[in-house]
Amino acid sequence: MKFGIKTPPQHCSWQDMLDVWRLTDEMTVFDTCWNFDHFYPLVGDANGPCMEAWVTLTALASNTSRVRIGCMVNGAPYRHPALTANMAASLDIVSNGRLNLGLGAGWHEAECAAYGIELLPLKQRMDRFEEAVQLIRQLLTQEHTSFQGEYYCLTEARCEPKGPQPGGPPIVIGGGGEKRTLKIAARYADHWNLPFATPEQFRAKHEVLLGHCEAVGRDPKEIECSVQIALAADTAVSEAVETAHALEEAGVDTIIYSLRPPYLAATVEALGTALE
Repeated sequence: MKFGIKTPPQHCSWQDMLDVWRLTDEMTVFDTCWNFDHFYPLVGDANGPCMEAWVTLTALASNTSRVRIGCMVNGAPYRHPALTANMAASLDIVSNGRLNLGLGAGWHEAECAAYGIELLPLKQRMDRFEEAVQLIRQLLTQEHTSFQGEYYCLTEARCEPKGPQPGGPPIVIGGGGEKRTLKIAARYADHWNLPFATPEQFRAKHEVLLGHCEAVGRDPKEIECSVQIALAADTAVSEAVETAHALEEAGVDTIIYSLRPPYLAATVEALGTALE
C-alpha cells in the first residue's frame, strides 16, 4: 500500500502548507502530495481564504524533490483542455517528471455561478469532460492534435515541449459516478480516486469500474485505485492507520490523507512514523 498527503489550500497559510510538503518529501513512507482545485473553501467558512491550485502546486513542486505531486482534481470547466495540457507539460518539466494529472468534470455550483463559468447540466457536463480528457491525452502524447467535437475544436494543435514522462503524466480521474465517471476512468485513467469512502463503498464502486473495464477491453490492473481519508489535527494516529488497513483489505492501492485545518507538520510526522 502507498500513502499520500493532501493539503487543500483553504483556511491555511502558505507557510503551514509548505512546511507539511517539505516534511512529507523527507518521509519516504509517503509517495505523493496533492492539493485541490477550488476557489472557495469546501470546509469551514465558505467566505474564507482559498489559494489557487496551479500556482500553489507549481511552487510546492519547486520546494520538493522526491514525492510525486498532483491536484485532486482539476475541474474541467475552469480551463480549456489545451491550456490544461500545456500547463501540465510545463509543470512535468519543472518537477522533473513527478506530476500526476488529476482531472474531474467539476461540480461546485457556487464558484461557477459567482465567476460566470458555465457548469452545464450533468449530461452535457460529462460529455464535455470526456472530450477534454481525450484532448488532453492526445496533446500530451502526439505532435499534432486535430479534433472536432461538440464542445472543443482543435486544428493541428501542438503542445511542446513535452514533459519527461513517457506517454505524459499519469491521468488521475476522481469521482464515483457509476454511469459516466467510472466509464471514463475505465477508458482513460491511469489512476482512479474515490473521495472519502468506506471499505464497503469502495468495493461497490470498484465492482462497477471492473464492469466498465470489461466492456471497453481494459485491464483493470492498469488502474491504480485510491481513496481519500479526512485527517484533522486531533485525529488519533491509531484511528488513521486502522482506517487505512481496512481500506487496504478492500483492495485499495493508495490512501491519501486529506488534512483539515490547521495544517501541522507534527500531525504528518506522527502519522508517517506510525505507518512506517
